[in-house]
Amino acid sequence: MIKRSNKSINSILFLLPMVLATSLFASSSSNDAEGFSFILIIIGLFGGLGMFLYGMEMMSDGMKMTAGNSMRAILKKLTSNRFIAVFVGAFITMIIQSSSATTVMLVSFVNSGLLNFVQALGVILGSNIGSTVTAQIVAFKVTDYALLLIAVGSIMTLFSKKDSAKHIGFVILGFGLLFYGMKVMSDTMKPLRTDPTFNIILTSFENPFLGIIAGAVFTALIQSSSATTGIVITLASSGSITLEAGIPLILGANIGTCITALLAGLKATRDAKRVAIGHVLFNVIGVLVFCFWIPTFADLVAQTTDNVPRQIANAHTIFNIVSTILFIPFAPFISRTIIRYFPDKEKLRNIEKPAILNLDEKVLSYPTAAINNAQAEISGVVGLTERVVGSLVSPFITDKDQSDVENPELNLITGLHQRLEKIKYLNENISNYLIKISQQDLTSHQSREVFALVSATNYLNSINDTVKVKFENLIGKKESLDEGFSDAGQEEILVYHAKLLKQIKRLNKYFAKYDRAKATKIMKKGKKYKDLEEKYRLEHFKRVSGNVSVSVATHQLHVELMDMLKQINTFIELIASTLLVIEEA
Repeated sequence: MIKRSNKSINSILFLLPMVLATSLFASSSSNDAEGFSFILIIIGLFGGLGMFLYGMEMMSDGMKMTAGNSMRAILKKLTSNRFIAVFVGAFITMIIQSSSATTVMLVSFVNSGLLNFVQALGVILGSNIGSTVTAQIVAFKVTDYALLLIAVGSIMTLFSKKDSAKHIGFVILGFGLLFYGMKVMSDTMKPLRTDPTFNIILTSFENPFLGIIAGAVFTALIQSSSATTGIVITLASSGSITLEAGIPLILGANIGTCITALLAGLKATRDAKRVAIGHVLFNVIGVLVFCFWIPTFADLVAQTTDNVPRQIANAHTIFNIVSTILFIPFAPFISRTIIRYFPDKEKLRNIEKPAILNLDEKVLSYPTAAINNAQAEISGVVGLTERVVGSLVSPFITDKDQSDVENPELNLITGLHQRLEKIKYLNENISNYLIKISQQDLTSHQSREVFALVSATNYLNSINDTVKVKFENLIGKKESLDEGFSDAGQEEILVYHAKLLKQIKRLNKYFAKYDRAKATKIMKKGKKYKDLEEKYRLEHFKRVSGNVSVSVATHQLHVELMDMLKQINTFIELIASTLLVIEEA
């Protein structure tokens, strides 16, 4: 929180002189309409654009911090109903004011298996609708109150003691900067209204293809369709652009925003790549459907209001709603078509070579997505740990040579050791990734969540170390014995081992869908299994006291093996209790 407060203070101190400077430039350039300076105009335009973009980012960051983890909680509960998925996508994008951020987060969720492809397509369609809210807000003529919003937002951000008030202040400050940037650009461009060259350039955008290309390229560069739409509305507010020229630009913005999804899907899983392709297909086909009847569309939109900026905002909204309505019925067909041309690739698992699947550093600036990636990688470690624990007991029960559970060419013990090394490697990378996440701007909840995941990773590492240290020693003791466990002792070990495997399977199921009930059940069963272990320990000592020869001979091995299993059970409980703290927070 200290880091975020310092960043807010630095941002405000940096922006105050910038606001004054751009205001002076805008005034000087607009007051001299006949002998305007292109240098002052360019400086004013870039200064206003900088404030506009920075204000939009600040507003988005503030809304993300205010929303906390509600976005991920909503996505976790998403059903396979594509209509609900559309609603969820629209709602989340309205909260964070960035369809690009929603898409990046969506790719990480598909990458980790939390959502399937059809669900993701619905969310993408909804995110396009949600992004139109920014344009509707920008179309309101509130630029005269921009400085008031900056003042209120700055005061709330700098002096509020509650995090929630600081976050809301960040949003208000972002709105103020956004609208003030619009005012600076609008005032700066006033002298250009009489410039023939400038008017020719803007009029050329009435050509649908030129306008779409210009909007797509500009949006791809700044990676925000909302920003492009806002700038088009600013041009319309100053009377520099018509509705017929504005519509192609906002259509192009819908194509340009796809670059974020494509970048996010480059090194992701096959399903995540499909999400990026689906995003591109929806937006490109939607634009192709509309681009051939832009004049008719403009006439229809012109009936909604006499205000040109509002007409452009309405065109943006209507386009995305109509496109979504057209595509919803075909979502399953589109998903099947994409899967047909981009099928799953069969990959042979190589347990000798560790592979990091989810720790994408490109999404570190999106803490929600990054935390989800870390959880997905931890889930993979839990799966490996389950196979390690599943292999622990059989070498002590039978003398027969056993092959690895996944690679028949390896013996069981060799495969187990390879997994232990792989778990160690993955845990180190997960810990490093979580540290990088902790260095981002996080909410207090996200900070606690990262700390809890670090603890869970450490406990998994402790399970790994326990097995690595004790298993070899126990194997050595087993080989030095001529006898096996008593029938009763062997049955107790097998039963307790089966209970332990159920615990780790529950932990695996928790990470599959982040099911709180599974973590709660681990804690509940853990107490029973402790009692069971104590009961078996007493039964074993009764056999030793009764001078049962095999129990006496295998006493040390029996006790140490059960002790290792008990320690693993304890660490699993600690992981579950840590996960419950996250859920409760």
